[in-house]
Amino acid sequence: MSTGLDSEAETGRLVYLDGPRDVEFREYEVPTPEANAVVTEVVRSNVCGSELHVWKGDHPLQDCVLGHEALCRISDLGDNVERDSAGTPVSEGDLVAPVYFQTCQSCEFCRRGEFYACANDYEHTGKSPELWPHFHAPWGTHYYIHQNHHFYKLPDTLENHRSVAAAANCALSQVMFGIDEVGLEYNDTVLIQGAGGLGLNATIVANEYGAETIVVDSVDGRLEQAAAFGADHLIDIDEYDTVDARTDRVREFTDGLGADVGIEVAGVPAAFVEGVELVRKGGRYLEMGNVRPGYDVEFDPGRLTRKSIDITTAVEYDPRVLADALEFLEQTVDDYPYDQLIDAEFPLAEIEPALEASENRDLTRATLVPPGEEPSR
Repeated sequence: MSTGLDSEAETGRLVYLDGPRDVEFREYEVPTPEANAVVTEVVRSNVCGSELHVWKGDHPLQDCVLGHEALCRISDLGDNVERDSAGTPVSEGDLVAPVYFQTCQSCEFCRRGEFYACANDYEHTGKSPELWPHFHAPWGTHYYIHQNHHFYKLPDTLENHRSVAAAANCALSQVMFGIDEVGLEYNDTVLIQGAGGLGLNATIVANEYGAETIVVDSVDGRLEQAAAFGADHLIDIDEYDTVDARTDRVREFTDGLGADVGIEVAGVPAAFVEGVELVRKGGRYLEMGNVRPGYDVEFDPGRLTRKSIDITTAVEYDPRVLADALEFLEQTVDDYPYDQLIDAEFPLAEIEPALEASENRDLTRATLVPPGEEPSR
């Protein structure tokens, strides 16, 4: 079958989702960037839980290119692009971390400075690869950074932590933004529901804020990881197998009060209901894990009101936070076992085994290595 490609043009490959659990590779000409845009070669792209939902059909996105956690190498700078979004000079060959959504700068939310709520955040995401510039997401050999996408040059000290740096634009940035929004303070006690990627990053950030951390989970190995990432207290759901038992355990750690701050990153609707019980009266609660609409849970709003708990939600972040996240990672990369968060590498061509292993929880998080890129040593 003819691809319609110019035989002399450079081409790249990408992972295309043609329906639930139906992925295939497509090949397209590598675009020339428009003014203020950047064309990159993908160095690393990770398998996040969000992609698993899309792959399984448990998400409205279909007929699209996949991926969002990425580290890229600049291959072609559009006119007027001389610096990254923080003002650092950039040139071809530099490694950069892109924000996976855009801030359009023209909608009502951007006008108010609420860039995390941009009405057009996914304008260039979830599109068919048949639409130019084809490389809408980074599961592939190339990725196109549009003019309203923020991107930041990778600090030199993170060169040997490429897979970890690729994840900064998701879990770490999201957690840093959410924790600032909920107002975590020094010496607070923070309860973290879930010890996946978001939960472990939340543990690190809370530690660095000077908070005391309590992590709740049940998956084998995750609580051990939470301890390695500095959690002060662990609660195994299999051991404390009722909400009342877990509530009592949290109170044992908090002088009978409950946690000052709760963070839901388990992605389970019932965790939100439980979190209201685990947080103290007058406490704060950050909801980040439940991002898929359509999943109901029985909830008594009077419990929330009577306890005077403030609720904060976060699903994206102010794009400036990615610059802070890279700096935070640079300063703490030797203090925590970040590499445990990315514990498996797959060649891009083995995307289906990577998805299956991720779904089966045979690993914490997989990273995809495009052709021509060196695996980690």
